[in-house]
Parts: sequence; C-alpha cells; structure tokens
Amino acid sequence: MTHHTVGVDISKCRLDVHRLPEGKTARFTNDAAGFEALIAFIGPSATAVAYEPTGPYHRHFEETLGKAKLPLVKVNPCQARRFAQATGERAKTDAVDARMLAVMAEALKLRPTPPASRRQRALRELQTAKNALIRQRTALLNRGAHLTDPLLKRQHHTQLNLVHRHRKAIDVRIQALIHKDPDLARKAEIIASIPALADNTAANLLAEMPELGTLTSKAAASLAGLAPLARDSGAFTGRRFIQGGRHAVRRLLYMPAVTAIRYNPDMKRTYQNLAQRGKPGKVALTAVMRKLLILANALIQQDRLWTPQAPLNTHA
Repeated sequence: MTHHTVGVDISKCRLDVHRLPEGKTARFTNDAAGFEALIAFIGPSATAVAYEPTGPYHRHFEETLGKAKLPLVKVNPCQARRFAQATGERAKTDAVDARMLAVMAEALKLRPTPPASRRQRALRELQTAKNALIRQRTALLNRGAHLTDPLLKRQHHTQLNLVHRHRKAIDVRIQALIHKDPDLARKAEIIASIPALADNTAANLLAEMPELGTLTSKAAASLAGLAPLARDSGAFTGRRFIQGGRHAVRRLLYMPAVTAIRYNPDMKRTYQNLAQRGKPGKVALTAVMRKLLILANALIQQDRLWTPQAPLNTHA
C-alpha cells in the first residue's frame, strides 16, 4: 500500500489539497459535503494531513477529520512560509501553500497533532471572548479619563457595568465547563494548588495551553516562548533571549510570577539567586514564569497536587 502525505490550505470557502507522492491536486468546498469528499480523496493510507490553523475557518475541518481518525498535523504558518522560502519557492497561492505543506510534512516527518476536544474548543472560544472584554474595558477606562460631558459619562459608566457583567458571566460559564469534564477539573485543581496560581489563572492556562501535562519541560517552556535561546558564533557569546511561542501564556503568568516571588518560598529563592548573580529583574522574573509553567506541567503529569517538595522532573 502506498502511503500518502497530504497538504491542505484552508480558506473561508474552499480547501486546496495536494497529495504526495503522486502530486495529485484537488479543491473542495469548506463545508460538510466538501469534508466528506476530502476524506474520500485522502483515503485510508495517509500518514499525515498537514494544515495551518486559520481561526474559525479550520474548526469544522479539524473536528470532522479528527472524527474520521485521520493523522492531522497542525503547522505553524510562519514556519510553513519559511520552509517554502528555504526551498526557493517565492510564489504564494492557495495551491502552492497546499503543496508546500505536504512537502514540509514529508521532509520533516511531522507527527500528528491530537485535535482539541469539543470542550477544549468551547473553553478557548470563551477565553477569546473574555480577552476581548478585557481589552474593551481597558479602552473604556482610557477614554473615560478624558470625558467631561455628563451624558457621555453616564453612557461610559453603563458600558463599564455591562462589560463587567459579561465578563463575570463568562467566568461562571468557564468554571461550569471545566467542572463538567473530570479531566479538565482535575488539571485545574492541580494548577490552582500551586501558590500564586488561582482558579482563574488555572482556567486561562487550560484554555491557552491544553497540551499541559503531555509535554517535556523543555517543550512546555518553548511552546510558551519562555525557553532561553542562545545567539553564539565563534568567539562571540551573545545574551540569551526569549522569542516566539504563545504570548497569551506569558501574559497569564506575569502577575502570578510577581506574586510568587513574594509569597512562594521556592520561587522567591529562585528570583533572589538570579538577582544576586547580577541578572536583570525581568530576566529573573521570566525564569520564575518558566518555572511556574514547568511545575504545573510536571504536577499534571504526576497527577498530584503541589507540596513543598518539588516533583522529581520539574527541572528535566
């Protein structure tokens, strides 16, 4: 049996597909009928079906092909584009993108990415809406500081109250969703047991980083963009820096890290040791953020709550 590697470029209305090794191409509609035809086109011998996440346009695609037990591989769009450029491909069309996704999955032997569950997708959607409300509240507060007209002040006050009520309702919905799922509820309990990480932070982390508990320590830090990267060449030794990853996770961990260096003895000791070695405050704080994330990942893997004794693989 010939094994196939498939690349799929997803847009609002259609799916452009390229199948290796024969180089066969096709185009399907981005709807239920198109998914059915696509599954038949891919066949049972696919080793990878590579695609880029496209916000709302890939959700039903991912859910339907996941149910069909196809080996889905979610590819970072930036990495896919750089791979295409590295091969000398300068054109960018839907058909070219589909072909390059297939070539990339084949060349790099990319492993399938388990699709998110329905509850995880719902949790992420709620978290996205909550983030939008937080940004809206910030904008309202900034604008309200300069209002002078009484009518505008009343409207501003009403809008702030509405945003507050909507955010509170979303928080309630998020907690209810987590408690309905025993696996999510246990993960949230474990994360919240860590000093400085509250229930709200635990829910947010599960929404933004559902892979927690399935990663190595280095992979977890890298996925969040908290792993230090080297920039050395010859006799030159550059400063370590962080880059890429999920900035939302870093935002979530910033204030808990600030709290941890005051009230969590282990994190406080880490911060002080780095400060005494001359590290800048933000570098030391980033190290605490990384340690909090690695700790949460290790505890979920071990299925146990936080205790003063560090897990064996926290620093793995």
